[in-house]
Amino acid sequence: MPDPTRPSARPASRPGLFRAVWRWHFFASFLVVPVLLLLATTGLIYLFRFELEPLLHADVMTAPAREAGQQPATYAAQQAAVEAAWPDATVTSMVEPSGPDRNTVFSVVLDDGSTRDVHVSTWGGEVLGAVDPDTTLSGYAVRLHGELMSGRLGDAVIELGACWAVVMALTGYYLFVRGRRARRRLARAGRPGARLRSRHGLVGSVVGVGLLLLLVSGLPWTGLWGDRVQALASERGSSLWSTDPGAISDPTSTLDESLPHSHRNDVPWAMGDSEVPTSTPGTGDAVASIDTAVGVAAGEGLRHPMTVALPAEEDGVFSVIGYAFDAPSDERTVHVDRYGGEVVSTYGFDDYPVLARVVSQGIGLHEGRSLGLWSFWGAALMCVLVIVSCVTGPLMWWRRRPRASRSLAAPRGRMPLRTTPLLAAGVVALGVFLPLFGLSLLLVLVLDATALRLGRRADRVGT
Repeated sequence: MPDPTRPSARPASRPGLFRAVWRWHFFASFLVVPVLLLLATTGLIYLFRFELEPLLHADVMTAPAREAGQQPATYAAQQAAVEAAWPDATVTSMVEPSGPDRNTVFSVVLDDGSTRDVHVSTWGGEVLGAVDPDTTLSGYAVRLHGELMSGRLGDAVIELGACWAVVMALTGYYLFVRGRRARRRLARAGRPGARLRSRHGLVGSVVGVGLLLLLVSGLPWTGLWGDRVQALASERGSSLWSTDPGAISDPTSTLDESLPHSHRNDVPWAMGDSEVPTSTPGTGDAVASIDTAVGVAAGEGLRHPMTVALPAEEDGVFSVIGYAFDAPSDERTVHVDRYGGEVVSTYGFDDYPVLARVVSQGIGLHEGRSLGLWSFWGAALMCVLVIVSCVTGPLMWWRRRPRASRSLAAPRGRMPLRTTPLLAAGVVALGVFLPLFGLSLLLVLVLDATALRLGRRADRVGT
């Protein structure tokens, strides 16, 4: 029998690593849950944008029925109809119809810098109407998903939430494995919230891998991490994207700048900063048309539907982009001379640096398009499971919270970084790999140590 007069060498109430990890998982949720809820919800909207938008704007986006014997209007004729309907606007790009029930879409830029997507009937060539891409449901979703519609500040909040979501996923797996016996014991005892806790852990164990994949593949879009990694890669002769090796040495713009901001997603990630070459001016007016450019690009093997950035200057080119929606490895851009109609240069997946190829495939998976319907429905399922986890987590805490106390009832336990070298190395590695997380981690460690000291002082006063 133990001697009751001797103090225990290890008090039963002493917080351990499990409670410390639980504490970090708990407090990280205050930032992560709102961000992940937003990202998952807007991600779902973006995934189903091709189904949602035609329902919301059926009068503009749905193609009229084809009349018997009616031939499709040329793209040049459709462009002329848009220019006649919008005489004070500048036509910047065209997107081919994605299906028999869809229209050709021309993007125009107004005098105030805003854009409109003008839908033109493929068969009749008449202008059906226009939509402001920034005010559509998917337009709002994209801007919220990327930067909270708040520029650099919103981008930083999203990146910070994504960084801590990585911590949430890793600590969640630790809690799931180490706490499985406790969950079974509480479930058998019929403790309140025990069943919900088990379900939360089970859903988290499934969604964790997919969440980590989505988070890591989305980091190239972020301002701090993406820009920093691109700078480091460029210094070592690689790139997240690359310049167009066939472009003339003094390009007038990049491919991203050739399109309005609402259509930047029509450009494959690795081609966004690719340089746009120039045409060789002839003695007369331009002889090549948008139809010429599409025909030349098709002859070069580009896949339909294509996006065409129209020449903005006298020496500009038609930049025909084969986005290859379901196969990033088929991405390719062909620059066509606006005068002679010949190929000035081409640039595609085979020309990417190795890092850019990896990032392109990762982004394809992130957007649910690299592996056809498998990746599409997988990404949709991940979004739903993330939403479930974000709802069940706070609900689980609400059910087990102390009724008489005003505290958050956060688990008490200091992360044993000094006595656990492997854990300390892992935290440092995460802080270096995710700089924004590393900076915020220093602040969290100080606040956590202060809160624990205040909590112990309150306990001594209470006793």
